[in-house]
Amino acid sequence: MELVTKKKLLLYSGDSHPELAQEIAEHLGVSLRQPNLRTFANGEMHCRYGESIRGADVFIVQTHAGSGINDALMQQLIMIDAAKRASAKRITAVCPRYGYARQDRKAEGREPITAKLVADLLTAAGADRMMSVDLHTGQIQGFFDNPVDHLIGLPVLLDYLNRNCDVADLVIVSPDAGGVKGATKLANHLEADLAFVNKVRPKGTANQVVATNIIGNVAGKRCILFDDEIDTAGTIVAAAELLKQEGATEVWAMATHGVLSDPATERLKNSAIERVVLTNTVPLPSEKQIDKIEVLSVAPLVADAIGAVFEDESVSEIFGGENQK
Repeated sequence: MELVTKKKLLLYSGDSHPELAQEIAEHLGVSLRQPNLRTFANGEMHCRYGESIRGADVFIVQTHAGSGINDALMQQLIMIDAAKRASAKRITAVCPRYGYARQDRKAEGREPITAKLVADLLTAAGADRMMSVDLHTGQIQGFFDNPVDHLIGLPVLLDYLNRNCDVADLVIVSPDAGGVKGATKLANHLEADLAFVNKVRPKGTANQVVATNIIGNVAGKRCILFDDEIDTAGTIVAAAELLKQEGATEVWAMATHGVLSDPATERLKNSAIERVVLTNTVPLPSEKQIDKIEVLSVAPLVADAIGAVFEDESVSEIFGGENQK
């Protein structure tokens, strides 16, 4: 007797960004399933899958951001554990924004490497694979022994620039020396000039920066400040002020992850930045939706990657080698 197996893709979402998960499901042409999440009176979380997931390829979407980042992470861990115990064939943790990514090394003594801890937690819970967009640093992939699909949002942002401005007049600016690699890649695609902002962070502070000078020529140019995420917006706003002082005609800010922790929205509203372009890896609540901000969707990007993983195809090849690093 010949045994015929049937592959089954099941997509679930936690509570942190169900709108993105629903959009991913629509691009995949599948239903977004319900994990039946609930929180007990004492704050403990619980889930129970309402259908058999035995032998299925399970993708659990949960972005790690906002004031509830720890709850989001714990919820995803619980969902992974439940799927493992329900005999899922393979479990992929889809983390559009990977939590604690900036804590990827010991900058000083007696500090944790929390990005590695998150990787260990996801693996211990039962994740066979992790998928994310624009990790803060590529070496986070090495924190996992299992496969990591590191997608990049660059094509989404690149397409926006090609549609909305004269790329011949642009200078791509990294807000600090650490972001030069990403800014260089964008500048190369656009055949644009490159500059970066030299900054210092006062010792003992986490969210304060001082922009000191610009390396590169920005006078008379439209400048695109490009980074992987905007958190409190201190870096971006300080850089924009300096660019204006150096003669930039217009300043835009672009980032994959719009974390926008307070007081980011107020800072951006009152800054020299004319336009802020983000992707929807992180939800943007209504109180943070200001006129300057435009949000682009990464759902097609993530959906294509999920489809490739499910079909056991190369994720990098379906994007021509450009969308994975």
